[in-house]
Amino acid sequence: MEMDVYNLTTVTQFILIGLSDLPEVRYPLFVAFVIIYQITLLGNGLILLAIVTEKKLQTPMYYLLANLSLLDIFCPSATVPKMLKNLLTEDHSISFVGCALQLYFLVALAGTEVFLLAVMAYDRYVAICFPLRYSLIMTKVRCVQLLFGTWAAGFLNSFVHTMSTFSLSFCKSNRVNQYYCDIPPVVALSCSSTYMAEVLLLVIASIFGVGAFLITLISYIYIVSTILKIRSAEGKRKAFSTCASHLLVVFLFYGTTIFTYMRPTSSQHSPGRDRLISMLYGVITPMLNPIIYSLRNTEVKGALRKVLHLRICSQTA
Repeated sequence: MEMDVYNLTTVTQFILIGLSDLPEVRYPLFVAFVIIYQITLLGNGLILLAIVTEKKLQTPMYYLLANLSLLDIFCPSATVPKMLKNLLTEDHSISFVGCALQLYFLVALAGTEVFLLAVMAYDRYVAICFPLRYSLIMTKVRCVQLLFGTWAAGFLNSFVHTMSTFSLSFCKSNRVNQYYCDIPPVVALSCSSTYMAEVLLLVIASIFGVGAFLITLISYIYIVSTILKIRSAEGKRKAFSTCASHLLVVFLFYGTTIFTYMRPTSSQHSPGRDRLISMLYGVITPMLNPIIYSLRNTEVKGALRKVLHLRICSQTA
């Protein structure tokens, strides 16, 4: 089943290589990723529960945070269950349709998160630079419109990339050099010209990805400039505390993304170790985001304490 498929044979399934060249660490990795995945689901689930149950948190800022928690649940769920199965079994295959669906949802969710982080940065920009007009600008209707736009843009962007990628001909090797189906390793298997797919990827990434990054960057340039103009130290602290958590999440997201996709492949490490490093982008970041918000944000901490207190009381009653 794990033999390569060569000339004149249409690929009907792919083989996810995973950590097949590091068999001695398969079981420790399985345990580690199970724990990380459960912490991710629990942490983001608690954030969602706190926002839904605490009226004080039902504001545009926390609606955006709720959507980030949803993304941090969905994104690893697109790859981690299959990866865990592959760590335990010898069958690393995934069907052609299954690979296309996994790639579609993974790219859609990652793209949505890029746009959402830009919207969250804009939200903080309005809150800090125009505090008196914030409630007029960031209404619930405007928030819903922005959220709909981020999800629609993410899934539409992914649809274009998925159609472009899987319209290629695959008649050479079917071994995907990754844990999951991603655009670069799948395109690398094509036996037809990949020029248009690569150009499309570059153009869309340049327009939407760089555009979202610039919105985030420019928003924080204005935020920092406004905070520095505040005279009192207490005022600066309060202003910075409203955006510190999001700023950490932005650094974490873009830092791991750049490290995953733009670092040179190390000649001193095996491909398996490089794939392990790449997987940290999709597993570690969603786990850390709720920890960052629960530690840095006093309102979220208070809501979480209330949720946990009510849960404990209901169990002891």
